[in-house]
Amino acid sequence: MTIEITNESGVPVDETVLLRLTEHNLAQLNVSPDADLAILLVDEGAMESLHVQWMDEPGPTDVLSFPMDELRPGTEDAPTPPGLLGDIVLCPQVAETQAQAARHTTLDELILLTTHGLLHLLGFDHAEPDEEREMFGLQRELIAAFHASERRRA
Repeated sequence: MTIEITNESGVPVDETVLLRLTEHNLAQLNVSPDADLAILLVDEGAMESLHVQWMDEPGPTDVLSFPMDELRPGTEDAPTPPGLLGDIVLCPQVAETQAQAARHTTLDELILLTTHGLLHLLGFDHAEPDEEREMFGLQRELIAAFHASERRRA
């Protein structure tokens, strides 16, 4: 699996945690080890440009996902085939503001946003109430399992 993380945001971010998170989540979702993914961290100006260009909405946002091969989660017996998952774009400055409001760390917010973006790449959405329950429930499960695995590492 190739997971490329590029930080162009100007904000220091623990990229090794995001890498471990993404590897963990992809394994939990039975995505092929031959799938590729890119994570890009950008500043507010770059995120605002992408938000306007792709969503036609003003201002910077926290996370954008750009799926490529429309891969879906697999199963233990039938993992997702190899392919290009796509790109997750994060804005640490927006994440920091949201983290303060939620009373947790910016890294915790980036963990949430990375997981959220990955689920979008795998076809999950939250436009309808039942979709939101499914996606956010899975998001909580993945993050809790990741934190448990991180505690075991310590």
